[in-house]
Amino acid sequence: MAIKSGARYLAEALEHVGVTHVFFMDAILRRTLVELEQVGVKRVLGHSEKAVAYMADGYARASGRVGVCMAQSVGAANLAAGLQDAYLHRAPVLALTGRKQPTYRYRNAYQEVRHGPLFEPVTKMRAEVEVGDELPLLLAQALRAATDRSPRPVHLDLNGLQAEVIEAASLTDAAMPDPALARIPARRTPCDPRAVATAAERIAAASRPVLVVGTGAVQAGAHEAVLALAEQLDIPVATSLGGRGIIDTRHPRSIGVIGTYSAPVSNQVTHEADLVIFVGCHTGDQVTNNWTVPGPNVAVVQIDVDGEEIGRNYPNVTGVLGDPEDGLRGLLEQLIDRFHAAGGWRDWAQSVERRVAAWRAEMAPLLTSDEAPTRVERVCAEITRALPRDGILVADTGYSGIWTGTLIDLAPGQSYLRAAGSLGWSFPAALGAKLAAPERAVICFCGDGGFYYHLPELETARRWNIPVVVVVNNNSGFAQGLVRVRKLYEGTNGNPDETSRFGPTDFAAVARAFGVEGIRVRGPGELGPALERALGLGAPVVIDVETDAESRAPEAWTPPG
Repeated sequence: MAIKSGARYLAEALEHVGVTHVFFMDAILRRTLVELEQVGVKRVLGHSEKAVAYMADGYARASGRVGVCMAQSVGAANLAAGLQDAYLHRAPVLALTGRKQPTYRYRNAYQEVRHGPLFEPVTKMRAEVEVGDELPLLLAQALRAATDRSPRPVHLDLNGLQAEVIEAASLTDAAMPDPALARIPARRTPCDPRAVATAAERIAAASRPVLVVGTGAVQAGAHEAVLALAEQLDIPVATSLGGRGIIDTRHPRSIGVIGTYSAPVSNQVTHEADLVIFVGCHTGDQVTNNWTVPGPNVAVVQIDVDGEEIGRNYPNVTGVLGDPEDGLRGLLEQLIDRFHAAGGWRDWAQSVERRVAAWRAEMAPLLTSDEAPTRVERVCAEITRALPRDGILVADTGYSGIWTGTLIDLAPGQSYLRAAGSLGWSFPAALGAKLAAPERAVICFCGDGGFYYHLPELETARRWNIPVVVVVNNNSGFAQGLVRVRKLYEGTNGNPDETSRFGPTDFAAVARAFGVEGIRVRGPGELGPALERALGLGAPVVIDVETDAESRAPEAWTPPG
């Protein structure tokens, strides 16, 4: 019989399923951390629980594997808060926490609160591991839950303040979890051909169809299937922020991101569609501009691996349950003979193409502007030029999501990872993404308001020499809400700047204080060379770009009334 400690088992199991890095805050699973080094898994110590959760999230999104984050009992509340973005985006993250032994319950134990209620809103599965023999069973179940159907975070609460009770347990002949459980998609469920045929009939009756592609399609690897449907049937393609880059954003059939973080033309076109095909896209308020794009009564075909999502927000739905790639290929087979010879929806698609081109032409002078301070549009254009063919762009939330979602172009082979709403997420997530994909260049785009959140992780970047290039849109304030705040102050003698302005701060100097290369950009002509130099250094770099808080990102169009 093979007997090993819980610590050794956990280390071997994580290595066995393909985990290359774990992200943690001291003090947790110390014996396991020793064993992890022995089996070749890197241990990345961060400076806050939220930051290590964001690192695990970025790692998961860039690799398609489960990301692992860990914290001691007293840090559990902070770790749970850091899982919100992974939960909203549907990223597979395994959170491990310690908790004091059951005999400490209900006795005012120092720094102890119930963990279950903290993790319940931000995880798909939660379990308490009381004894060592439960560890193999519950670890496999947690991995299965994290990656199956719509991926989401999971949480194992291990007995012992630092999980030492589970670590010290003796396990006999404990089976290793299946490595397939730690990757997405864990299982590819084929679509029912009858459902595909019904959906095809509904699409065939449309005059102005639009594809709306989301994160689920990216996770399913449906890039080629989306492109084939768009090109061979001439169907325009919109995306959520999470689906961005599934086809080249400059492709004639691409109309860009829709919803609240979109260019006006994208929403206008999608609103005019008489049928929308949602593919791996959860139809929430952001991607639909509060369910106005498309409108509530439009005909909908929805392809999703999660049956709970089909028809959640739109009543007039023909659902196809299963793998998005399989569903799209099935639709193409059903429709190609009928429509390709007749030109598909070419007239509709070409009219959309002209409208998108007109909007791009309208924005072109701003993308090449030599104004100082540097216009953010110019920043976006320089990043488009600099991002390598296999590069990863990581964007923060708010204005960072709008700027990058509308004005930075992406080609096949490039990836776009975006915050699902947590300000400050992008920098730690970019570190995790780079560790997951060391062969790919990573550029992080964030505002100064977001960068302030996790400045201490500059030390982590230096310690591990994680060559992420951080571009800080430094406008000394929260620019997104500036106009609205000022409007609220109309007719008063108050000071709106107190609620949205701060700084100025030289983040290049801050980076150098942490031992990281910092470059200050004061004019648009300096940015291109700065990006080229930063990407060639093979080290972490902060590029601090002075911009104007008065710059307005593209505004989403909303239907009248």
